[in-house]
Amino acid sequence: MVQPSDATWMRPLGSTGLSVSALALGGAPLGSMPENFGYEVPESRAVELVRACLDSPVRTIDTSNGYSGGRSEQRIGAGIAAHGGLPADVVVITKVDPRDGDYSGRRVRDSVEESRRRLGLERLPLVHLHDPEFHPWEVITAPGGAVDALVDLRESGAVGSIGVAGGHAATVARYLDLGVFDAVLVHNRWTLVDRSAGELIERAAARGVGVVNAAVYGGGMLARRDDAHDRGGSGDGAGPRYGYRPAHPATVRAVARMREVCARHGTDLATAALQHSLRDGRIATTVVGLSRPGRLEEAVRAAGADLPDAFWQEVESLVPPREAWLDHQDAA
Repeated sequence: MVQPSDATWMRPLGSTGLSVSALALGGAPLGSMPENFGYEVPESRAVELVRACLDSPVRTIDTSNGYSGGRSEQRIGAGIAAHGGLPADVVVITKVDPRDGDYSGRRVRDSVEESRRRLGLERLPLVHLHDPEFHPWEVITAPGGAVDALVDLRESGAVGSIGVAGGHAATVARYLDLGVFDAVLVHNRWTLVDRSAGELIERAAARGVGVVNAAVYGGGMLARRDDAHDRGGSGDGAGPRYGYRPAHPATVRAVARMREVCARHGTDLATAALQHSLRDGRIATTVVGLSRPGRLEEAVRAAGADLPDAFWQEVESLVPPREAWLDHQDAA
């Protein structure tokens, strides 16, 4: 467990010099992405949530240029403005995104400027290269390309630190090996039921590169059934899904058994899913996508729940085999 009063609540993000809270507010739902999450988020509620976050122990916000065509950043910026400005101890992390297939160096610079204006921030403390696995390596790493542009932006002081954020752990690791990134973000690959990012996290931590873990609810499958739509699941009854795709049968079985273990220990799967990431000392901050102020309070409480070692031993014995993990399925 980790509570806001604990010394481990605020953590260094690798060697960036940034201090982040163990729990980070994920901005993907804030822009309203019903095609992904199955529900709408009104702007007023998104702004209210950002304001609540700025008054809470959560001192880190994660978003991206491309979330809802920029609406996530716009709403976060509106929340910051309504709050009267960004508190000095809050870190807002964003990501550069391509536009109409353009992921050139010029596009990266434009993306950073768009994000800066939307968020109302003069300088961005950390900017990730977003989802490079969907674009040719040769294009992204070409001289003067996206990676070079991010390095130049850091060296000029326009951004503080740079990272790489993606789902496919092996691709993120390939970019990590370039030796230019200060942080990595991975999603859906370090959870109760998927350990695809284990080697990546170990390598990053050993090099002093900050590690950000996102989507610990697996797109909703590891959330409580009554609020899966607020955790990133569609809640439409279309069948078990993990990582935005049909769940592997072994994962479905593991989740059912883990729910039983949670019930015996007086907790729920969402709490366990969050704490699995929070209790890992290699991970600086865990991003949780939320869309209601009340869910933020619940997440902070869940972070502080006391789960005994016996609980974790039993849960670990139920982790699905490697062939059920997302990256193994993609490689098959």
